[in-house]
Amino acid sequence: MLKPNLPRRDRLQRIASLALGLLVSTGVSAMDVNVVGLFPNKAVVQIEGGALRTLSIGQKTRDDIVLLSVERDGATFDIQGRRVALALGHARNQTGPAAADTADSVMVPTDERGDLVADGQVNGMPIRFAVDTGATFITLPAREASRLGLDYRNGQKTVMETANGDVLAYRLKLDTVRLGKVAVHNVDAVVTEGNSLPIALLGMSFLNRMDIRRDGAIMTLTKRY
Repeated sequence: MLKPNLPRRDRLQRIASLALGLLVSTGVSAMDVNVVGLFPNKAVVQIEGGALRTLSIGQKTRDDIVLLSVERDGATFDIQGRRVALALGHARNQTGPAAADTADSVMVPTDERGDLVADGQVNGMPIRFAVDTGATFITLPAREASRLGLDYRNGQKTVMETANGDVLAYRLKLDTVRLGKVAVHNVDAVVTEGNSLPIALLGMSFLNRMDIRRDGAIMTLTKRY
């Protein structure tokens, strides 16, 4: 609070000091951090709309941001002295102003082997996908389908050709498939029996509803309908 009996010059200096402090405080609270990829002990982030960069646990940026830990669906940071947990998929630092809705697009980075792998959801249950533009449908191993609670054996029985020969499969519809904040409903999928598929494939039954853009190690999927 300014005292009324301060000389005019001192009052102006005091006002300037308060204004500068407000600007610094606002700058800290408005820091914008997006988590676009997660790997063991590493996270791919975008800070203040800048270039994507990979941080290792314990690494500190020039913005005074430190990656503290990495979880399956997010990461925890020290952001200019504040401990903040951010979810994967265009997450924002909620201590700042409200973020714009980014539900129509998601960025998928390559992993350390160069594969496009992303955590998503099927009917609200978590799952890890490998992005595969060569797969006609979302393709799930039977063990994953069972974990997700899918009664896939009531689906249409078919035979699929794979590199390891023909495998028995069941075709069905998934109510909702989500990647980041992008959700698609009523998606065609197949479930394969046997051990020929090590990971679920995010195939064209999902991807053909997206505009796909590849920029180096990042694939951006933007929902079209």
